[in-house]
Amino acid sequence: MQAPHKEHLYKLLVIGDLGVGKTSIIKRYVHQNFSSHYRATIGVDFALKVLHWDPETVVRLQLWDIAGQERFGNMTRVYYREAMGAFIVFDVTRPATFEAVTKWKNDLDSKLSLPNGKPVSVVLLANKCDQGKDVLMNNGLKMDQFCKEHGFVGWFETSAKENINIDEASRCLVKHILANECDLMESIEPDIVKPHLTSPKIVNCSSCAKS
Repeated sequence: MQAPHKEHLYKLLVIGDLGVGKTSIIKRYVHQNFSSHYRATIGVDFALKVLHWDPETVVRLQLWDIAGQERFGNMTRVYYREAMGAFIVFDVTRPATFEAVTKWKNDLDSKLSLPNGKPVSVVLLANKCDQGKDVLMNNGLKMDQFCKEHGFVGWFETSAKENINIDEASRCLVKHILANECDLMESIEPDIVKPHLTSPKIVNCSSCAKS
């Protein structure tokens, strides 16, 4: 008899400055296509990705593509609500978009947390790596330290155009979300043993980003 399937539905945010490639990343990830002529997102857009995580588990990701100019708008609190994780994206060819990363992270942390009060898992995407690297990307140790200091669970150099590391970044984020959900379940029902919730508490993904 086949074991019953476990299904998870997670809302993920994709945020970052205007023009860093958020829509392109989502289109590549969900539809496996790329265009250099996407119109700027206005407000928020949505996409759904279904992952067959393992033989017993299906993970459905609801990706929220939030416009870059929305950072200081009052609507971001509404957009962020009930999200379990996020990607923050910057463009490696535009240093100003990296400087904005901490503002996006601080805004997210101030408006969203898990039910136990901890911050949601966030993966940093250094996008457009096919177009050349700035000085930041020449030193992975500095990026590791930046992520540690600002509470990112990992970082990846990505390219929507060349389909580089997008699937890997998503798997990293989902692993952390599954681990967080395990912690939440244990905190709600500490005396009940749940052998099917065996996700690791700590998932080190930063090394995955290094070539």
